[in-house]
Amino acid sequence: MTATLVSTLFLSLDGVAEIDPVWHFPYFDDNMAAAVDEDYQDVDALLLGRVTYDSFAGAWPERETAGGEDASFAARLGDMRKIVATRGDQDLGWRHVERIDGDLVDAVRALKEEPGLGKVLVAGSISVVRQLLAAGLLDELRLLVHPVAARSGERLFDEGEPYYPLTLLRSETFPTGVVRLVYAPAEPPAEVTYDDVADKVPSGDAG
Repeated sequence: MTATLVSTLFLSLDGVAEIDPVWHFPYFDDNMAAAVDEDYQDVDALLLGRVTYDSFAGAWPERETAGGEDASFAARLGDMRKIVATRGDQDLGWRHVERIDGDLVDAVRALKEEPGLGKVLVAGSISVVRQLLAAGLLDELRLLVHPVAARSGERLFDEGEPYYPLTLLRSETFPTGVVRLVYAPAEPPAEVTYDDVADKVPSGDAG
């Protein structure tokens, strides 16, 4: 049985996945916290791009040491196995960290076949998610869509071919207007033209 690869991302309504605290934190309530906690349940390894890893490693170890309200989650992250996609060879400076050796896609294919590995969570790491989607290696895409158009920032989906058909596994709307969407890759739908749906066009009867 292969490992399950799950992506979790905060997203604006116009597809920006590079979060800005200005539009992110006003929507972070108990419901979003519970969704994030669910994403991190039963995780055997975190897979992170270098930018996301540097963000994590630059904040969470200090928060663990500070012993504040977020210290237990910080310790949880510290104790997790962390696999980092990076071309550098410098010290990554956190416990339980390893770097990917060689090509990302090849390394992830091998990772999915690793005995005893169940759930691998890809937190943030937009470029990593894009590569895994293109290679057909992602099993779930979990999005917390904020009710805001960010209008700037890096978007999750780049331009290219082919398109990515997805199936909605579940959805949830929070009181803040944030919508949680959980997708899995799907087979492309059957080809349909306008002639096939012409009978579904609304009638001319205004009443």
